[in-house]
Amino acid sequence: MNQIPEITPDLLEKYSSAISLSDMEIFVFPELLYSLVLANIMSPRIWEWKNDKWFAKLDKMKPYKKIQRLKQFIIDHYEFNLDLDTWGLTTKESEMARFAPFMDEKTIGQSNALFGYEGDRHYFSLDIRKHFGLDKYTSNIIPFWKTETLEAMDAFKFKENYRVGAGECVSLSTLYAAALFVICDVPLEDIFLIATPLHSQNFINVNDGVLTNNRRLVTKTMWFNGTDLTAKAQRALRNEQVTIVANNTGFIHTVYPEATIAPESFELFRQKLDAFTTTEITFEILANFLRERSEFQSCFQIMFVRHGKVQYLPIERAYAYEHGSPFKVSDDSTRDKLLEQVDEYDFYTEPIEDRILINKLGDYLKNNPISHFDKESMRGLAEAITCTKNMDRKMSVIEGLVDFVHLDPELPATEGKRFSGPGPIAIQPGATREEIIDYLRGLRASHPIADLAFYASRNLAVTDWRPFLKAAFERNPVVVAETQGLSDDELTALFDAMANESIYDGSRVAQPDEVWNFQRGDGLERAMALANVWKVRHPDDAIELAVGGGEATLTIGGKECRFETNKGLEKRIALA
Repeated sequence: MNQIPEITPDLLEKYSSAISLSDMEIFVFPELLYSLVLANIMSPRIWEWKNDKWFAKLDKMKPYKKIQRLKQFIIDHYEFNLDLDTWGLTTKESEMARFAPFMDEKTIGQSNALFGYEGDRHYFSLDIRKHFGLDKYTSNIIPFWKTETLEAMDAFKFKENYRVGAGECVSLSTLYAAALFVICDVPLEDIFLIATPLHSQNFINVNDGVLTNNRRLVTKTMWFNGTDLTAKAQRALRNEQVTIVANNTGFIHTVYPEATIAPESFELFRQKLDAFTTTEITFEILANFLRERSEFQSCFQIMFVRHGKVQYLPIERAYAYEHGSPFKVSDDSTRDKLLEQVDEYDFYTEPIEDRILINKLGDYLKNNPISHFDKESMRGLAEAITCTKNMDRKMSVIEGLVDFVHLDPELPATEGKRFSGPGPIAIQPGATREEIIDYLRGLRASHPIADLAFYASRNLAVTDWRPFLKAAFERNPVVVAETQGLSDDELTALFDAMANESIYDGSRVAQPDEVWNFQRGDGLERAMALANVWKVRHPDDAIELAVGGGEATLTIGGKECRFETNKGLEKRIALA
């Protein structure tokens, strides 16, 4: 007999949020972020990946090679989905009514994109709300920005205009975290989830560090390569407050005074991330900096000897030739080959006035590598730039360069935090799925995140049904909106004819909008989806659901609708 820990009334909102998993819910209830990681680890779907030929001989690979292998698998099987209409609409008033006991509107508004957050000055120039499609939500109407389970991500292949699975950034980060553990044997304590108001990604403590960014990976070398792709990967950490950091020992949240993450684990993360986002100033880094910060290119020139004659080239012309070329300004072994491709008419026979000669500066940096925090080195760098006497010009370059070589992410402050938690989720690489589930089951009474993981996995055989039903009938507006043009008879006929196929295995159950979006569902799931619509249409009608013997019977409007179910559940419950 499964022992299900009691859910007290004050916890019902949080537990129901473990099922609907919207962006706002995770911000208010940070335990939910890691509960989804554990739900994905328990999913049989992710363990099936081990049998894919793509992962053959994975055990013979080094850790980073394993991670690269995983990255390509995720790129091949999932798309990044930023369609805010997927999970329907709600209102600011209804969401604030839910969250008022836990967090005030001002705090949410300062840290959540759906309540007006626009980031720092960097984002104003990007018009970030338009970029994310939020600009059309200017009234009290806002979208449910939901995080998908692994099964829901896979099911996107059933939606029109989707080729494979899909998910938004939190879905992809939690999927990566689970897969890094299950497939790549990365210990959970080395996987840190990082959430900002507009993004979610992971830091992996492998080699010099690896950052996940949606489907892709960023290494320390890539972080400083100055490409547009890397600049986009840096955007959240450069320009947003980190609201949540979590790993298997717990979490720290920028708002709440209590932190459950082990202090030494958070300090390790802080140190490793600082090292990842810091490098010495060398010629290669200087050239990469100019690639990204193109506004400074007009300050530089490069010298090149052609046919025995010294010539000078505005460096922006050299970067222009990088496009479509395998050769780079920053690469000692290919720089001359790049410059050989430049039209000779672009060169000058004399040094260009008031431009810094990058060759001379490069020679200085080769013998004097500079750390960002060394003021004496910075003074020496300014003095080494002798080809221009314009100090303002020199200092603007140096200040931009210092910013490029060191990022100090705005992490949750530890001052004033009370560190206390139930302890780590101590599952180890190499454990079987069954061993992990048994271990987490044993933690449920003492560890909230372990208990919430069973709710995030939607397993109605081992959870209280109330949170699932609360989420189902309060936060699934798509099926209601999409069927409003149908008569009651057409509505029941539609669900009766829908494919009898669940996106979840065993006794795990889909929410109504998952049934609608993917146009399939076990009989129990279709019965709940029908009940959801009926409650809105006929709020005074009694609705009853009886499940057992391979059948789900929904009594609505004085008639019975029967559906075949393979979920193996037994329940009789009044839904209205």
